[in-house]
Amino acid sequence: MAPMQTTLSNPIIVSEDDSPIGRLSIALDDGALCALSIGDDHGSFARSIGRHGCVVGAPGTDVAAPVLDALARYFDGDVTAVDDLDVRAIGSAFQRRVWAALREIPVGTTASYVQIAREIGAPNASRAVGRANATNPVALVVPCHRVVRADGTLGGYAGGLERKRWLLEHERRHAGPPSEHASRIASPGPIRDAGTRF
Repeated sequence: MAPMQTTLSNPIIVSEDDSPIGRLSIALDDGALCALSIGDDHGSFARSIGRHGCVVGAPGTDVAAPVLDALARYFDGDVTAVDDLDVRAIGSAFQRRVWAALREIPVGTTASYVQIAREIGAPNASRAVGRANATNPVALVVPCHRVVRADGTLGGYAGGLERKRWLLEHERRHAGPPSEHASRIASPGPIRDAGTRF
């Protein structure tokens, strides 16, 4: 990406890298992830950056190196490598509660919209949870792909169902046995959506 002029002392830093499921675009706000998209979803990526009220600075290969390294390790099978990455996503208080709950879903498991709603203390807000999930600006690290319908079917995913299926299968293959400390919102049940692999 070409650098853009900015007068801010800490502009948003953008970097890109390849992955097994498509091109990754990441944006960092003072070292914290503020946007991550997979594939060609440039519109929502740009909107996520815009919420920070900043413009994009120079491409940040050096600044982004720790994040890119964690993502590379995730795709190489160390599926917890992204768990401790710092995230600074802009959203309403409700959205941030949902996104925080998503990060509590243990790798290799899934949770339903209803389970997330209960977990955040809003048991009747499963549709609002679905909307917050759909507007998650930091794909993969805030694992909205781990949220499925109550009947176990995949539901939607901004990156496409093939990517969602790939991510869930990749995590289950590399996660190992469920932890005895696994979150109460998680379910290791089967993925019920049939279809082609990514």
